[in-house]
Amino acid sequence: MIAHLIVLPVLLPLVAGVALLLKRQAGTRLKRLVGVGSTLLLLLVGIALVARANGGDIAYYALGDWQPPFGIVLVLDRLSALMVLLTAILALGVVVFACAGEDERGSNFHGLFQWQLMGINGAFLTGDLFNLFVFFEVLLLASFALLLHGGGKARILSGVHYVVLNMAGSALFLIAVGVLYGATGTLNMADMAVRLGELPAERTGLVTAGALMLLVVFGLKAAVLPLYFWMPRTYAAAPAPVAALFAIMTKVGIYAILRVYSLVFGDGAGALSRLEQAWVWWLSLGTLAVAGVGVLAARDLRLLVAYLLLVSVGTLMAGIGLGSPAAVSALLYYLVHTTLVTGGLFLLAELIGQQRGKAGTRLVRGRPLRQGGWLAGLFFVGAVAVAGVPPLSGALGKALLMASAEGSQRAWLWPLLLGTGLCALIALSRAGSTLFWRSQGDPGGLALPRSQWFGVIWLLSAAPLLVVLAGPVSDYTRATAEQLAHPQRMIEALLNTGGTP
Repeated sequence: MIAHLIVLPVLLPLVAGVALLLKRQAGTRLKRLVGVGSTLLLLLVGIALVARANGGDIAYYALGDWQPPFGIVLVLDRLSALMVLLTAILALGVVVFACAGEDERGSNFHGLFQWQLMGINGAFLTGDLFNLFVFFEVLLLASFALLLHGGGKARILSGVHYVVLNMAGSALFLIAVGVLYGATGTLNMADMAVRLGELPAERTGLVTAGALMLLVVFGLKAAVLPLYFWMPRTYAAAPAPVAALFAIMTKVGIYAILRVYSLVFGDGAGALSRLEQAWVWWLSLGTLAVAGVGVLAARDLRLLVAYLLLVSVGTLMAGIGLGSPAAVSALLYYLVHTTLVTGGLFLLAELIGQQRGKAGTRLVRGRPLRQGGWLAGLFFVGAVAVAGVPPLSGALGKALLMASAEGSQRAWLWPLLLGTGLCALIALSRAGSTLFWRSQGDPGGLALPRSQWFGVIWLLSAAPLLVVLAGPVSDYTRATAEQLAHPQRMIEALLNTGGTP
């Protein structure tokens, strides 16, 4: 069973999704039981994978026993294990929240939700570029349907933009994969890294073109300037559980840049080594600046949270642009924080909107909230965390990232990072005063279901817990960054006898 553990994050949601879609006429209670049960099992698998990867060994699972570089492999290292566990933690809070009734507003929610998890986990675990493309397509197909869950004009309009842009990105991805395959003769990332070290000079331009096309694709997935414009409105229009799950979607693009460019275009790639770094650095700073303006301009709580998510994208990309192991360790800590906290804020915005009646999540005067005290407390925790104010995890993550900057990098990063934090603090203070103080009339809205409270508290509790557990979490992220900085270990594990098939 241990030998097959690596494939379970893909196989488990695949089987659950198929079962749910085939039995879509089954009762709601049964579908919720299967959906929540499968996600809970995925959480347990994620914990087991992190425990296994924590020893530092790199393992792989060869489908059909076809050994790399010829077969399809799923690779387990510290980074992939961390991302699978993070996805499971986020998904559990989201699916429990959806069981309060959001899942009944459209067909096949739980089946599509499981397929979304399959695509995300597959992207985190795959060891070759073509299957990274395949899993991107799986998660995108599921996300198209989930985005339209419940219908509505705003969702359809956002869905059209989302589909068109991502289909264009998929076409470019396929072209880039074809170019790299034609130049190197392989799609296995570890094998490609070896062949780049022996690449004839006349093929350097072709590989550079393929690598930069990949960067455009991953930048689109991550919503980096100038490819970010689709994200805020799309996430704001999506159903709350879907928007919360989508908090991990931008991180798939971040992960892909970390994985591909540290492994394939690492120090052993000669003239192609670290070709992405200068691009990523300046685009991250631009993304931070644009996101800060968007945060101040937002007049809807959902849109505000979406722009706060864009701030986190710029922050994470800056960590990649810095390039040092210390910066990568800091960005991984911050990645865990921002994924869970922004996911929790999307869910919290839905609770606030439910009790404000016609005002919904618009930042205008509305009626008092029936459970305003509890909602205000959760909003305060989320706001302090996402703005990067001490003593919660956002402040610690930003402090670690700023400490990793050196020389002229500090002159660019520090003002932008602190400035966007100030913008977030101003915008969230304004939103909080409007939502909880500037009210009139009688309190409205029904009492909120326990499952919705669980989903929000489950995700927002990450802010204090990441501070309490800062020692072991930062130790793990530091070891992960060191592992990424030495790609030769993965190459030896996959292509020689260092891995555990």
